[in-house]
Amino acid sequence: MRNAAIAAHTAGVKVSFTLSDSFCVARYRAEFLELVDKHVDILFANEHEILSLYEVENFDDALQKVRGHCEIAALTRSEKGSVVLRGDEVHVIDAVPGVKVVDTTGAGDAYAAGFLYGYTQGLDLATCGRLGGAMAAQVIAQYGPRAEVKDVKALAQKVLG
Repeated sequence: MRNAAIAAHTAGVKVSFTLSDSFCVARYRAEFLELVDKHVDILFANEHEILSLYEVENFDDALQKVRGHCEIAALTRSEKGSVVLRGDEVHVIDAVPGVKVVDTTGAGDAYAAGFLYGYTQGLDLATCGRLGGAMAAQVIAQYGPRAEVKDVKALAQKVLG
C-alpha cells in the first residue's frame, strides 16, 4: 500500500484509504498510523476503527488525533451519521432518516463510493458526506453489499436537490 501511495502521489494523484476492520487496525496500528500520516489524503473509517487507530475511548478525542494527519477524514457513525473534517472545517452529517437496517455488509464501501463521486465532481465536503450517506442507506436497507439502485444519478440528484 505504501508503494502504491507513493507512486500515486508521484503521479499527482490523491490517495484514499479505508481502515476497513478494527482487528486489522489493532494488529497493524504502527503501519496504519504511518500510512495515514504520510501517504493518505482521504481517510475513511467507522467510529470503532478510528477509536482503535488512535487508542482512545472517545470519538471527539479521535477527531482531534486524526486532524492534521491526512487532508480529509470521513468518519461514519452508524445511526449517528458521519463527520467529515479537513483542517478546522468540520461537517456533521445526519444519517438518512427512516431506513430499516437489513444488512450492513458493504455500507462503508458504499459511503466511500458516494463521497468520492461527489469529491471528484468538485462538490463541497458536506454534500460529499450526504452522498456517501445516501449510498450507504441504500445498501443497509437490503441484503448484500451492492446498492440495488437502477438510477444512481437520480439518487444523487435527490441528495443534491
